[in-house]
Amino acid sequence: MTTTFTSANRFFIGGDWVDSKNPSGEIQVLNPATEQVIAVVPEASAADAGRAVTAARMAFDHGPWPHMQPRERAKLLLRMAERMEARKAEILDLLVAEAGAARRTVESLHWKTCFDHFVDLAERVVAGHQVERGIPPLVGKAGVGQGVVMDDPVGVATLITAFNFPFHLNLMKIGPALGAGCTVVLKPSELTPLSGLILGEIAAEAGLPDGVLNIVPGGPEAGRELAVNPGVDLVSFTGSGAVGKLIVRQSAETLKRVVLELGGKSASIVFADADLDAAARAVVSNMTLHSGQACVLHTRTLVEKTVHDDLVERVVTLLREIRLGDPADPENMMGPLISDMQRTRVLGYVDSGREEGADIAFGGGVPAELPRGFYVEPTLFTGCTNDMKISQQEIFGPVGVVIQFEDTEQAVTLANDTKFGLGAGVWSRDARKAYGIARQMRAGLVQINGGMGGASPFGPYGGFKESGIGREYGEFGFSAYLESKTIGWPIIAP
Repeated sequence: MTTTFTSANRFFIGGDWVDSKNPSGEIQVLNPATEQVIAVVPEASAADAGRAVTAARMAFDHGPWPHMQPRERAKLLLRMAERMEARKAEILDLLVAEAGAARRTVESLHWKTCFDHFVDLAERVVAGHQVERGIPPLVGKAGVGQGVVMDDPVGVATLITAFNFPFHLNLMKIGPALGAGCTVVLKPSELTPLSGLILGEIAAEAGLPDGVLNIVPGGPEAGRELAVNPGVDLVSFTGSGAVGKLIVRQSAETLKRVVLELGGKSASIVFADADLDAAARAVVSNMTLHSGQACVLHTRTLVEKTVHDDLVERVVTLLREIRLGDPADPENMMGPLISDMQRTRVLGYVDSGREEGADIAFGGGVPAELPRGFYVEPTLFTGCTNDMKISQQEIFGPVGVVIQFEDTEQAVTLANDTKFGLGAGVWSRDARKAYGIARQMRAGLVQINGGMGGASPFGPYGGFKESGIGREYGEFGFSAYLESKTIGWPIIAP
């Protein structure tokens, strides 16, 4: 596949497509299923990122966007949604080729979830938002006064997204940021820049004012500039914990607001009274969805000892049915990892699991029938303990571990025994027990018996502990881009 939009070789800054100030820097975008180059885009330098911040700052300080009524902004966001809908087929093809995601995953999680939320945000949250809210009169020694609480946009927001769900993450960040009245610099991952750049064309087609949305793909140099630049008011980042901590340090000098959605090592507790068929399907889904490249996936399965063998047998049976191959083929259920580097990393964890004494119940290598592309077999470890490297560290690949427990107290202790706290699950036919355990789990999203089918875009999404700071999605994510202030005046002087 080659890109069908014409602006992939430039940056979108100030409402125009501009050349890089770093002519020697370029990013080769690979199709991870074929290892072929599908595009070459410029790599933003610090100067390029700085230009984008300047454009966003100018648009915020002197442009109409932050002063528009919410309904006016909502109309333009809905116009963007119309342009996205018109180019849906192109975007889906792009995501299959760029992210290596299976077609069925692209149509649901990569597209539908975020698109529906973007539209809902514009129609309901932005359009219905009250900028000013009255507060009760205050009677005191200074007389009688009254006032309002007002929500102002934070300012310039830099949004830094990961490679795994690129279009989804881009849209889930720019929607609330723009809806709140912020101006934006988007830095999509250097591994998946195309699904970010296409939003520049969509913004221009929709008539977004110049400088409101700026897009500069790049690596650490551009990322650092977007964190330290004094013209930036907020940094929202999705990615690894190591980079998240670096962004906190870089942003601290100017006390920027920071929103972080980081890693996870989520655990599902499967009790003996659970529907084991449903639980087994969930274990397989959490291993194979987008080749395990999602931070919220439940990659630790804690299973009651009496049903351990039964559950493992069901999981292995289902893993044998997983079709691994070219994600463009709608019959295939699992595609490749994003890069050769990521595949090497995942295989290193598989070796570590063997060395620590865990048993491989399924998979464990590279499929011989797929010599090209960054494929890894779905791999299930049994005989694991919670202190193993594969049980504690985020692998970001199709690797799952199974750990036995004796009783409820031990299960909850094991589930919470991690530095992460993004997702969790409970499987039991006893609803009261399951709900009580869910309340004890230190995670931002706890799903009972499969939950709602995933993270709802209408509820808060984020993590405890080292899984992040703040919340995204729905009105919770919208509020992250607003500052509240009180304006008061006297009614009766003393």
